[in-house]
Amino acid sequence: MKKSWLVAVAAVLTGGVSAKTGRADAALSKPNIIIFFADDISAREFPSYGSSVWTAPDSSDTSDLNYRAKTPVLDRLAEDGCMIRTCWGATLCNPSRAMMMSGRYAHITKWWNNGDKGRGPDETGKVVYDWPVYVSSPLLLGHVAQKAGYGTYWSGKTQMSGREDLHGFDEGCFTPGKYMATDNPYTDFRHGLIEKDGKKILINADTGKPCESYYQNGWYWAPHVSLMNHPSAPGRQVWWPNTPEAQKKFGLHTFGPDVVLDFCFDFMERTHAEGKPFLIYHTSHLGHDAFNWLDPEHKQWPKSKWPNTPIVKWDGKKYTRIPPRITGDNGVYDTHGTITGAGIHNHVTYIDYQLWLYQQKLEQMGIADNTVIIVAADNGTSGYGKGNTDRQKGCHVPLFIYAPGMKKHGEQDVLANLTDIMPTVADLVGFDIPDDYEVNGKSLVPFLFTNKSEHRKWIYSYRGSEQLIRGKNVMKDGRGRWWDVSSEPDDLISFTEIKNWGRVGEVYREEHAMLQDMLPKFDLYFDEHGAPGVDDKPSPKNLKKYFRKEK
Repeated sequence: MKKSWLVAVAAVLTGGVSAKTGRADAALSKPNIIIFFADDISAREFPSYGSSVWTAPDSSDTSDLNYRAKTPVLDRLAEDGCMIRTCWGATLCNPSRAMMMSGRYAHITKWWNNGDKGRGPDETGKVVYDWPVYVSSPLLLGHVAQKAGYGTYWSGKTQMSGREDLHGFDEGCFTPGKYMATDNPYTDFRHGLIEKDGKKILINADTGKPCESYYQNGWYWAPHVSLMNHPSAPGRQVWWPNTPEAQKKFGLHTFGPDVVLDFCFDFMERTHAEGKPFLIYHTSHLGHDAFNWLDPEHKQWPKSKWPNTPIVKWDGKKYTRIPPRITGDNGVYDTHGTITGAGIHNHVTYIDYQLWLYQQKLEQMGIADNTVIIVAADNGTSGYGKGNTDRQKGCHVPLFIYAPGMKKHGEQDVLANLTDIMPTVADLVGFDIPDDYEVNGKSLVPFLFTNKSEHRKWIYSYRGSEQLIRGKNVMKDGRGRWWDVSSEPDDLISFTEIKNWGRVGEVYREEHAMLQDMLPKFDLYFDEHGAPGVDDKPSPKNLKKYFRKEK
């Protein structure tokens, strides 16, 4: 960020600039930053976006208000801060998380899709599949904050390759996702593999019975949790609960997202006590579907992709959480009516509850007026958008931003991209990204803190070889179709397809030409699939997944 921007933002956040130096006081000029990054949740699942359709527990489309999330805290956050109407990520988790961390697209990171990443050298020089993003992109979210004097914390789902401690974070608390895949000694909510008749069969380790799912360790109830560099657990990989007191409290009632949040609070307190600002990168599992160990045969609730959460109730001013009570073993459990039914709407409501807890914590610490909160998700909802390149189903994600002193409030009908978060953080913390370091994102700070009416002219996404791009009026999806997006339909997706460019206005044709000119820069899937200098081609197996098979 240019130094003039640092002064401007600091003056807004702190109310003044040093009379002696012309710069905001260093201890006050750097705002704390909390990024809450949810998992697999489309913008349409959040009531603030006003969609007439959302997702039912069985992943079908619904307009049933019984399955509508309730988000009073986010609704207020969108008013006091702002809600970006159209934000894009990638269509799947891995490339979206690389976008968020690096501020770059896959033509640099080579994270084209889940299970389709370029080969490249790791930190030791060994050529590996899943080229670590910290090698291709040595300036990540955590790095820019660290270089600006911040304490940095990463919590929740990782899904990044290589060593977690090389991504720019001082400490971490992780639930399953490319981290410590070995058996956890504290819980058997995990899957295993046995061989029968020459075939590998997935089993539920809790019951020993075969099950239909994908291989996973539990991240919700009785979760698998590991710590990185916590004072009570020095080292890169330590299982939690790691103390007698924590082990005594751990059980079936323990909810993974609660554990993760508690460790975030712990880091916030310790870092603030040291006189340092903090960056919390909270990559929650909430929103992601999962095997339900509490109801493995779907006897207690309707069959659903999304396991239950603790019950929370909003009384108009505050949330109250019902303490879960769960008893049983070996796949037979009684929840005594203390947790919700299934469905993604309950996950979204629980996110709202956790954001309320963040607000209460910030008020308690006396730093609410100097903390920026950013809420987003990585890609579309499972069963609706996840992995889908039809229109913007897979890439349209929520984006809420609250920063004390910002000039933009309420709904903002502008375009944004998850790559924008890294340069936005760099601007907020006062780190100058070198001019020769390519960043595809664009900082939101000038838009948020001034009277600028526009942020971006276009946004971009991808899934493997499929490319998506849109402006204010037209959009190309991953299937090669063009759509009129000059107005938004009630369900956020039923746009009109453009089949004859002679029948649309000149402004549409000009934008169409501009977007087509942009695409070749990023269209390197076939020519530069892997790291520079590494012989790497897309696998035939991956090519079968995509709509676009060849150039």
